[in-house]
Amino acid sequence: MQHCSEFRTAISAGVDGEDLPPGVTGAALDAHLRGCAECRAWGDRARRLRVLAAGLGMD
Repeated sequence: MQHCSEFRTAISAGVDGEDLPPGVTGAALDAHLRGCAECRAWGDRARRLRVLAAGLGMD
């Protein structure tokens, strides 16, 4: 069973335009996000941070 930390690593990779880490499929990530509000919120914050950093020229 995978843990939230593994999925958050996958979310971070996606936000950064990187490949998913080994052992995490897109389907598994999608399924986890459907059932885990905390990881959905974490992903939303990561995406907002990425947008803010890009606006400041920090990307």
